[in-house]
Amino acid sequence: MPFFVYILASKRNGTLYVGVTNDLARRMTEHKAKLIPGFTRQYGVTLLVYFESFDSVLEARAREHSLKRWRRAWKLKLIEQLNPNWRDLTHELNSLAT
Repeated sequence: MPFFVYILASKRNGTLYVGVTNDLARRMTEHKAKLIPGFTRQYGVTLLVYFESFDSVLEARAREHSLKRWRRAWKLKLIEQLNPNWRDLTHELNSLAT
């Protein structure tokens, strides 16, 4: 079972959120429906702009912890390297399930 570290944004260069999950499609449904109380719901952070896949939860948690400590500029550069237009990548999750 893969584990995912992901970055959500409220808009291009907006508020960022870093999270980890073992079911990214389900987690995105929860974020978009604002089912999860807290930061993402309060600040409207629902655009999936970056994600990575890991084979172990320990690797994923270590990466999440690392990214949360990064400077904002580093996170923006990471996002823009793979997603320069800040597209919402949620629709691409269906290809991961196959």
